[in-house]
Amino acid sequence: MRQRPLRDTAWGNLPPELNRFVGRGGELAGLGRLLESSRLVTVTGVGGVGKSRLALAAARTLAGGAGPAERAQEDAQEGAQEGAQERYCDGLWLAELATVRDPALLELALAEALGLTDHTTRPPRTVLAEHLAGRRLLLVLDGYEQLVEETAGLVRELLLRSPGLRVLAAGRRPLDLEGERIFPLAPLAPQEALALLAERAAEADPAFAVTGADRAVLAEVCARLDGIPLALELAAARLRVLPPAQVLARLEDRFALLAGGPRGVLPRHRTLRTAIGWSHELCTPRERLLWARLSVFAGLFDLDAAEYVCAGPDLPVEGVLDLVGELLAQSLLAREETAAGVRYRMLETVRLYGAGWLESTGDGRRLRRRHRDWYMGLATWCELDWFGPRQQEVAALVEVELPNLRLALECCLEEPDEAHLSQYLAGTLWFYWAGCGRLTEGRHWLDRTLEPCAGTAGPGSGPAERPYESSRLKALWVLGYVAALQGDAVAAMSALYECREGAAQARNPVAAAYAVHRLGCLALVSDDMARARELLGSALERYREAGELNSGVLMCQVELAMALAFQGELAGALSLCEEVRDICEERGERWTKAYALYVLAYAALDAGATAEARRLLTECVEINHTFHDLVGLVLALELLALVTVAEGHPAEAAVLQGAAEPMWDGVGLQLFGSGYFNAPRLMCQERAGELLGAERYAAYAAEGRELSREALVVRARHAPGERGAATAGLRVGRGGPRGPRAQRRAAADQP
Repeated sequence: MRQRPLRDTAWGNLPPELNRFVGRGGELAGLGRLLESSRLVTVTGVGGVGKSRLALAAARTLAGGAGPAERAQEDAQEGAQEGAQERYCDGLWLAELATVRDPALLELALAEALGLTDHTTRPPRTVLAEHLAGRRLLLVLDGYEQLVEETAGLVRELLLRSPGLRVLAAGRRPLDLEGERIFPLAPLAPQEALALLAERAAEADPAFAVTGADRAVLAEVCARLDGIPLALELAAARLRVLPPAQVLARLEDRFALLAGGPRGVLPRHRTLRTAIGWSHELCTPRERLLWARLSVFAGLFDLDAAEYVCAGPDLPVEGVLDLVGELLAQSLLAREETAAGVRYRMLETVRLYGAGWLESTGDGRRLRRRHRDWYMGLATWCELDWFGPRQQEVAALVEVELPNLRLALECCLEEPDEAHLSQYLAGTLWFYWAGCGRLTEGRHWLDRTLEPCAGTAGPGSGPAERPYESSRLKALWVLGYVAALQGDAVAAMSALYECREGAAQARNPVAAAYAVHRLGCLALVSDDMARARELLGSALERYREAGELNSGVLMCQVELAMALAFQGELAGALSLCEEVRDICEERGERWTKAYALYVLAYAALDAGATAEARRLLTECVEINHTFHDLVGLVLALELLALVTVAEGHPAEAAVLQGAAEPMWDGVGLQLFGSGYFNAPRLMCQERAGELLGAERYAAYAAEGRELSREALVVRARHAPGERGAATAGLRVGRGGPRGPRAQRRAAADQP
């Protein structure tokens, strides 16, 4: 039985269209035919020709969301769409790679796009290959040009190992792989170009309309811009303030200046650069300056970041908002709603133009450092806010800002004498690496920042030779923490012992407490309860003496309670976790609270209070799901399954057990090869298996393996006797039946 993609959105992650897709009916049909016969199709063309938009429109058509060119033929295409849904029964997924600059993060970016969480030390490429091996899906790759060789190698391996995978790539150059079908995308035909120009102009100015007198002028504008969509959209923004004749006249002047452009430059490349350069010339000096400075951001950014990074004596902070508004009006920026609020994005082609201007001013290095400083400050505030009521908002904020945080880390690592800043930043993000399912990426950055070539002195150096020792020590204990959660005990102990020794030399009691704490955590998951109690108890005393209190400190108290509970000392465990719960509720903290609820539920089940145990575990599951904490989620589900069989519902217990099984692939059996942590699972399997018989137990467990994470959480929210219509539509896949095969499965599941 195949594991389903663990993703909350229905049938993939394709973003909604921000405005109407205009024209390209023939290209959509041709691209669809290629995808029927080929497993790798690459849309190529010059920048701004609409490769990304066409690829996404084709994917949406396969999902059943026909674009305008298809709606007239919708009835005729119904059978084809049903076939596509069968072919891509595991979804259509977009991986945007334009902001990925480090080849080591390529596999992580794809795993992130597919909604994969993995807590092990397995290479991300292995995780991807195993996940895709038995699935049927379409993967849309966009913006890979800066990593074309690495992308080609990864795509080749995934296609070889995953017979049901098809890839639709969009880039300026092909991947040059065997079996690749190239779909060269030409500019828009004259009528489509005029339709796009008119529609985008009307969006900018609702009073705009193509009149008989203007039609010929606008058609000439389209011709001068070679029908390139990005160039047309930039020109449409100008029609808000200039009449068509003036737009054409200014374009003519610009082309005349560039008539003797560089030899060997293709006309369409020159056209796009001309259009962007023309937009640049029409900007005011301050708009041009902001455009250049905004190019230091990776992906999305908000107004606060733009004001801090870009403002200066020549660009007053109070004027940045108005300038952003002007760049939006000129289609040089796009506005997006995210889980963290409003963000702005600059198209990559436009950003690169601005970056060239920034470098020509000699101000690039200063702006990159200001960008780094802003995101270091953001990480610092997020760490503080993590211990409070804004925890969920902090998780969403860091998720949105991750490309910029990566860029800040890279900036730190470029300067050997500033390696301590990279250690500080990677260490400060511990809550995100450990609490939000990002262990693999956290390990990547922590390892890099602690490499000897990163500018730190060797282990034998004393504190005097390491003036920023506190940053190094923090990175070390965070590395130990992450490695322990990955099940890499050797790396964890090495980092934690080095941290403890360094803390003693530097007389840093806080770092020493964290090192002792994480060594205790390592003992806990290794079933050495006596040592775990000793180390965790010592760490708590050290924290109290140092006046340290945060989510990590409370987690230490919960882990001590676990050690007590596993040894039968439930009264002591209850006392510790009730105190943690009270502090968390007072502070609004939820992540650590979930682990305290797990221990309280463990004790309640032991006392026979199954209803109380269920209530506690339901909340625990909700919280862990919110933060993508796979370790906490799988432990809570397995204990909930044991509660369910104790309530007299062995079939439902088997379903929950089956749902938890695939999660262990991401958590790693090494980490929780523990007899104590595995006890609820083994007890549930034994009891439910006895009541159901081996064959029925296996059938119900297989049903659980088909549940998506979202469907599973909804199911866990209701006791077996309460479950009805609220969960019936969520039993298969990621949001209900999606295609013929899913419909057949859903029908088979109905009573």
